[in-house]
Amino acid sequence: MSSLIQAVNLGKEYPLLKGVLRIFGGLNFTVESGDIVAIMGASGVGKTTLLNLLGALDRPTEGTVFIDGEDLFSEDEKKLAKIRNRKIGFVFQFFHLLPEFTTLENVSLPLMIAGRSREDAETKGLDILREVVLEEKASCRPAQLSGGEQQRVAIARALINEPKLLLADEPTGNLDWKTGEHILRLLLDLHERRGLSSIIVTHNEKVARFCRKTYMMERGELKLSA
Repeated sequence: MSSLIQAVNLGKEYPLLKGVLRIFGGLNFTVESGDIVAIMGASGVGKTTLLNLLGALDRPTEGTVFIDGEDLFSEDEKKLAKIRNRKIGFVFQFFHLLPEFTTLENVSLPLMIAGRSREDAETKGLDILREVVLEEKASCRPAQLSGGEQQRVAIARALINEPKLLLADEPTGNLDWKTGEHILRLLLDLHERRGLSSIIVTHNEKVARFCRKTYMMERGELKLSA
């Protein structure tokens, strides 16, 4: 099995008024193609920082990340944005849907940003809304949807560009457990059917049990749990 994503000697620190705040350093991490892994750890330990680096939403202080053998941080911001849009899907705890847009418009937007026509983007948007069982809510705005429905819209938006890598940051953290479990089962189903590689950041052991591997992040180190 080949590696889809590799973090090599990855480090991140933030400047303070005096000195720096070092989140982690020398971190190495690999996710094989088709794998689904959880990253656990206490709040503030650096899980989201790591996910942002793996998804090229932020640049590391040291080290780099490879996706499909491509060195992300050797690229300029324009090329990096294209890689994100083409290869990586993001799902967040807070759904980040645009309130003035309909469900279909929210889902279709990444394709239109990538240069597809509105007609093509919305045709594909309807297809993926069927996958997450929300086709009948295509004309609704986010405020008209439940929390679970909003997260399904966010998942559809994350996958519309057919990425290879799905990064989910506490995807059930804003939901009750019954709804959250439904979202997790949907993510697992989509992961299998679409041949994704997936990383789920969570502090919830119930969520981690849905994944094939679990890593613990403690004091700037990432270790595979037994």
